[in-house]
Amino acid sequence: MKESLANERRSGVERLHRERSLEIEEIDQAARPGTPEMLRIFWEQRRFLFRVAACGCLVAMLIAFLTANRYQSTTRLMPSESYTSSSRSMLATLPAGNAAALAGDFMGLRGSGALFVGVLGSRTIEDRVVQEFGLEKVYGTRLREDACKQLEDNTQISEDHNSGIITIVVTDENPQRAAAMAKAYVEQLNRLAAELTTSAAHRERVFLEERLKEVKRDLDAAAKDLSEFSSKNTTLDIKDQGRAMVEAAATLQGHLIAAQSELEGLKQIYTDNNVAVRSVQARIAELQKQLQKLGGQSGKVQAHQSAGQLYPSIRQLPLLGATYGDLFRRVRIQETVYETLTKQYELARVEEAKEIPTVQMLDVAGVPQRKSGPHRLRILVFVTALSFALGMLWLLAEARWAEVPPDDYRKLVVQAAVARISAPWRRRTGE
Repeated sequence: MKESLANERRSGVERLHRERSLEIEEIDQAARPGTPEMLRIFWEQRRFLFRVAACGCLVAMLIAFLTANRYQSTTRLMPSESYTSSSRSMLATLPAGNAAALAGDFMGLRGSGALFVGVLGSRTIEDRVVQEFGLEKVYGTRLREDACKQLEDNTQISEDHNSGIITIVVTDENPQRAAAMAKAYVEQLNRLAAELTTSAAHRERVFLEERLKEVKRDLDAAAKDLSEFSSKNTTLDIKDQGRAMVEAAATLQGHLIAAQSELEGLKQIYTDNNVAVRSVQARIAELQKQLQKLGGQSGKVQAHQSAGQLYPSIRQLPLLGATYGDLFRRVRIQETVYETLTKQYELARVEEAKEIPTVQMLDVAGVPQRKSGPHRLRILVFVTALSFALGMLWLLAEARWAEVPPDDYRKLVVQAAVARISAPWRRRTGE
């Protein structure tokens, strides 16, 4: 008995729900306005629609005229033939993230242009362009990452797969800066390619460059030692200096012999107190003094000349000559090595320049004379039409809402939700 009563009650509730649902569907179909009814609503509320469209037009004008002009500068590149042979080495030296992103294109044999596009879009080049133009301040960002993201949004890099030509389009509010940034992309691309190349000529150039620095330091040290030794011992050229001193000593010796012969002849005629005899004796003493100075003191040879002596003696020259020759030989060896390495270094630089992958500029980025945006007329038409359409939808929704019965549970739920949401605002306004 209880089960039958429960089943009857359940079936009655379900029947009531079905009847209520049918009534709601009938009300919805009856309340749904047709085309003539919608046109009548729009005509009656035409002033409202015009006001909405006018407000939308005003907002569109504010948006269009407050938005800064934007300019586009375009440059087109063509990869050089040497790039194909160097692209593998560049790919190997790129950071892991960039290499992984570019490896698929390269292994897919898409050509060197695809790798160029990947390098142009790398974080390394973006960082350098941001730093060169101070784009953090231009874009009003505090982080370098945000500036790079905005630069990426303002730059379009594409490749024509048929011709292989790469197009770089940079958009900016300043036309001069847009052209400069487009050129900077090309400069940074060539610079990065030169830094990342690992060709044999590059390795040779790097080795020679480091070797030249070492040889230059050794040459400077040897030249300094030689100059200090020469300055301390008054030695300019031991070989020539020794020859000159020997010749000078021989000349003095000849004058001394002649003076001694003259003195012997005068002694045969005059006494020792005679003026002529004394004069010759004085000349002989001066010549002997000069010879002694040139020859040096006998006994232990001094390595350094005595105080007040302007030049080393003949006895000191052999000892000084050994040290001078060693220092001079070091200087000449370092000079020869430096000259040879300099020639090889220049040749390596030429070879490296031949192997460095570069691009040829077909179209140089120029300063744009016409703005690329915003399209103010399009903004005005679009926003005005959108406002008019939203106004029409609002009128249809309002008419549909008015035709819903007051006791409809959906309307009651919406009214309760609106009342709950607006309750705090009403309490503040005192309504």
